[in-house]
Amino acid sequence: MRTLRIGRRAAFLGTAGLLPLAARAQGAWPDRSLRWIVGYPPGGASDTFARLIAAQMAPGLGQSVVVENRPGGGAVLASDTVARSPADGNTWLHVDNGILVYNPALYARLPYDPDRDFTGVGFIGRFPLYIVVRPDSAIRDFAGLVAQGRVRPVTYGTPAVASPHHLAMELVKRRSGLAAEHVPYRGGPASMQDLLAGQVDCVVIDTATGLPFIRDGRVRALVVLSDARSPMVPDVPTLKELGPDAVAYGWQGMSVPAATPSAIVARLNEGLRAAIASEDIARRMRDLGIEATPWSAAEFNAFVGRENALWRPLIRELGIRLDS
Repeated sequence: MRTLRIGRRAAFLGTAGLLPLAARAQGAWPDRSLRWIVGYPPGGASDTFARLIAAQMAPGLGQSVVVENRPGGGAVLASDTVARSPADGNTWLHVDNGILVYNPALYARLPYDPDRDFTGVGFIGRFPLYIVVRPDSAIRDFAGLVAQGRVRPVTYGTPAVASPHHLAMELVKRRSGLAAEHVPYRGGPASMQDLLAGQVDCVVIDTATGLPFIRDGRVRALVVLSDARSPMVPDVPTLKELGPDAVAYGWQGMSVPAATPSAIVARLNEGLRAAIASEDIARRMRDLGIEATPWSAAEFNAFVGRENALWRPLIRELGIRLDS
């Protein structure tokens, strides 16, 4: 019995001795440079904001943040890279509508499951979407667009098949009766170029690309597909206020592997929100008409769940596939 008591006491002391070490180890996070994986090429909106935010977050975390571009296949490569990474908070994924919401409906097989493999850190911002026409177009407002569609389906350009712009317009069609045919492009600037050249009747464009065109009068915005009018262009009505209840945005956020400790997720969320609220980034977002919302990780996850319920059934109804 004496031997057993000594063993238990030794085990207790050994465990107690390890507790401060464990606490120090946890408190030391992060203890090396951090990786932010972006599934798109350098220079785009996702890459730009990742680099801006990373620069703001690094000092508070006490480590450098390296942004790695891994483009390819609807950001599937980048997503799979992070899904397979250790859940230690050292590898982050720049996420958007496509990665977390659309891809499971667009691909028959994915090497990752966004619902199972990721958890949200926080929201970066949402990009209002506008339907725009040329300034000399006979279509003066959204009612005129619908009327034109009754004569012949109007053509609308977007940056890509299965982009938020494309799916937003398909939602608009279903809720307004608009007859329109999709013309996909390789990026928003290409679609705007063809609009100005008279190759398409209208374009669905996000605020980051489209707002300079609207401000300069190079295009006329018929509606914005947001909850409320933008203070940047207050004369442009929302579609919702005209009747059809169609609200859609492009959006971006940050996720990490699902098993990442909640304390690390909370610290990343705090750093992300502080970075977005910083004077430099807040000014840039205001100038581009991007809406920031300081959600907690739980609020961001709940938002993604609501997006899944809306967009995945629509994609399947449309029969859009990217792996066929």
